[in-house]
Amino acid sequence: MNLYDLPKFNLPKFSKPKFLDDRNFHFLILIILFSSLSGFLAGAISGHYFYGADYLSKINNTLFKSQTAEKQYIPQAGQEESVIKVVKEFSPAVVSIVITKDIPILEEYYTNPFQEFEQFFGQQFQFQVPQYRQNGTQKQEIGGGTGFIISEDGMILTNKHVVVDTEAEYTVFTNDGKSYPAKVLARDSIQDLAIIKINQDKALGDNGQLSFKKFPVVRLGDSNTVQMGQTVIAIGNALGEFRNTVSVGVVSGLSRTITASGGGVSETIEDVIQTDTAINKGNSGGPLLNLKGEVIGINTAMVQDAQSIGFSIPINKAKRDIEQIKSTGKIAYPFLGVRYVLVIDKIQKEKNLTVNYGALITRGEKGEAAVSSGSAAEKAGLQENDIILEFNGEKITADNSLAKIIQKYNPGDKISLKILRGKEEKTLEVILSERAGE
Repeated sequence: MNLYDLPKFNLPKFSKPKFLDDRNFHFLILIILFSSLSGFLAGAISGHYFYGADYLSKINNTLFKSQTAEKQYIPQAGQEESVIKVVKEFSPAVVSIVITKDIPILEEYYTNPFQEFEQFFGQQFQFQVPQYRQNGTQKQEIGGGTGFIISEDGMILTNKHVVVDTEAEYTVFTNDGKSYPAKVLARDSIQDLAIIKINQDKALGDNGQLSFKKFPVVRLGDSNTVQMGQTVIAIGNALGEFRNTVSVGVVSGLSRTITASGGGVSETIEDVIQTDTAINKGNSGGPLLNLKGEVIGINTAMVQDAQSIGFSIPINKAKRDIEQIKSTGKIAYPFLGVRYVLVIDKIQKEKNLTVNYGALITRGEKGEAAVSSGSAAEKAGLQENDIILEFNGEKITADNSLAKIIQKYNPGDKISLKILRGKEEKTLEVILSERAGE
């Protein structure tokens, strides 16, 4: 055999196993196959009910929520949800106030100032100089502001400077686009507040009788509970163009005193709320709300050369005006009838006074009388250079001025004044008179 030839092998012959011909074996195989198939089907069915159905349900819910989220935004935080809720609920009660006035129509025409010389010098003196003359008037929008409805019959609170022009006409636009002519009920003589009124629409009831449609109203809060850092919402007619504009911020200061000016008028406002909420021109008179949807202030002023510094009059100051309008139809303030300066350390040193608090009765800058003739102060015996130390038991200080204290009272109230005359303290009884609003 060649060394490289492969050896030859004979494979052994196997005979067929006897059990393959056994019927019992065949029956056993069928039982095993049937059991396996049954187990598979049972697992599939139970999986569908106990796992597959829940899984499909979760998938369907996820898809449904995804599709719903595209149609309706879901707030991501509690604060955001509160802001959205407040805006939806109370925006209908915020109105835009448009100011219109009769403006002269001027037409242009030409004259020749040298007409009398034409006959002497000919065509060279035919000059045409433009001149203007009035040709009637036309109503024109001259400004705008914001207000909010405080009663279902159409009373609206706003700023006095929004409706200060007695010759202008005022139109209120509600959130649903309707317009109403407005009447000024009263302008506050002390604070930058005013109340105007629009008439209700008539509606036909189910019983066939006419009734008045109620306006949506805001809810008034308690400005004495306002705290620094509290989230607030301003709604207003920004720039007189973008109605019901919403801005959100925080209370950034309390008990501020500012001097607001505009239209040639300057006014000092005490105890206002400072906020970094955007307050633009046209926002004046709009509400400042907390996250509960309560009005805590009336937006009234902003700082021109700063960012995010605005001021609101506390709503508690306006509640007195609202109640007086409802009960008497006018706004009236108690009147003492003195000119004074608040005594602080600087005044004490300049005047050589024995106290560093109180209200020093003094003449005006132009020599006006220190005590008004016929006033409650004159009737009570107050004199120039007297220092009013306490007003009805309340100490007068730089932070608690006489003007601030007296606003808590009404005309006709009888109060006691503790005064310092020279070195002697006296107590005087005074019945406050009335200083009517505008």
